[in-house]
Amino acid sequence: MGANAQILRTQVGIVGGGPAGLMLSHLLAKAGIENIVVESRDHETIRHTHRAGILEAGSVKMLTDTGVDGRVLTEGDEHAGIDLRFNGESHPLDFKDLVGATVTLYAQNEVFVDLAAARRRDGGDVRYECAVTEVLDLETTTPKFRFADKAGAQFEVHCDILVGADGSRSFCRHAVKGEQDYKIEYPFAWFGILTEAPKSAPELIYANSPHGFALISQRSETVQRMYFQCDPGENVDNWSEDRIWDELQKRVDGPDGFQLKRGPIFDKTVLGFRSFVREPLSHGRMFLAGDAGHTVPPTGAKGLNLAFADVKVLFEAIDSFYSTGSDALLEGYSDLALQRVWKAQNFSYWMTSMLHTRNDASPFERKRALGELATVTGSRYGQQYLAESYTGWPHK
Repeated sequence: MGANAQILRTQVGIVGGGPAGLMLSHLLAKAGIENIVVESRDHETIRHTHRAGILEAGSVKMLTDTGVDGRVLTEGDEHAGIDLRFNGESHPLDFKDLVGATVTLYAQNEVFVDLAAARRRDGGDVRYECAVTEVLDLETTTPKFRFADKAGAQFEVHCDILVGADGSRSFCRHAVKGEQDYKIEYPFAWFGILTEAPKSAPELIYANSPHGFALISQRSETVQRMYFQCDPGENVDNWSEDRIWDELQKRVDGPDGFQLKRGPIFDKTVLGFRSFVREPLSHGRMFLAGDAGHTVPPTGAKGLNLAFADVKVLFEAIDSFYSTGSDALLEGYSDLALQRVWKAQNFSYWMTSMLHTRNDASPFERKRALGELATVTGSRYGQQYLAESYTGWPHK
């Protein structure tokens, strides 16, 4: 970057303008802490990137209590449980009864829309279509990052604290070498669809079948999201609507005659599965939050909720830094955030392995998984463990 780069000075520089970066920016601004957010994508691309979203009560509370918008309450769909379906039979889990908690179905791109609107309303400095080219001086008291806007203008941000909230392909994370990365690739993916159809059932259905896993999820009263387990290399163009519906139906078939409600399919995608954790989530004065630091398979509905949990811990640490002058909470951020991350990794791995069937699984492994499902659904304690993990642990 040339010497003619414009210098921008702020307290907290945030790379990444998805839900994690925008929520942190919102919380910081409410506390009077200046920040700049730089995002590589444009607003409309993020807005129209369909991502499922199941929000824990703690995540809903973060949105509503901090004055983002009440749309999550009016447009979101509160759910008090899920349905585990195996051997062709349904086993409802009532979260409200089991642990006194619910979740809210609210798409991740809608969360983005609400947060982006709140930052615009409050005069936040959020810059879209900006490519970060370098992060530097992370181990000093003035970390920096450089970026170019869509017109080619060059900028260098000087800040006290730099936050990488730039997603699973994080530039910030890749800029730091020599840290410990933990990861696992799963041997399957999800074939996901969006369809114009009414709901097939009151609650989400997680199905284990001899043909593989299926999730009958929802989006609204008229649009539904569904998935079935597939090969990671599957080509969506090879699947006609009739073939997709037949595949989904055979994975939920049972003696009760349950039938999916069909409609036109307007979106098809293959979603790869992997778990990843970077340790530590900090390097000098740079801190990673959300998918930049860790990813989970979607089976446990933890991704966005983990990002918000990171943001809560990090915001409290930054707020303490400015109000007391102590960096003790900043130094403890990674350890505290990772406690929840690894609990979520365990839960997501457990749900994934219990509900999916590997192509090379032996008959013993298939029967063992059914025994595990029967154990969980046949025990109130087993149901409570799943319900507590799914609806979210208390925020520390």
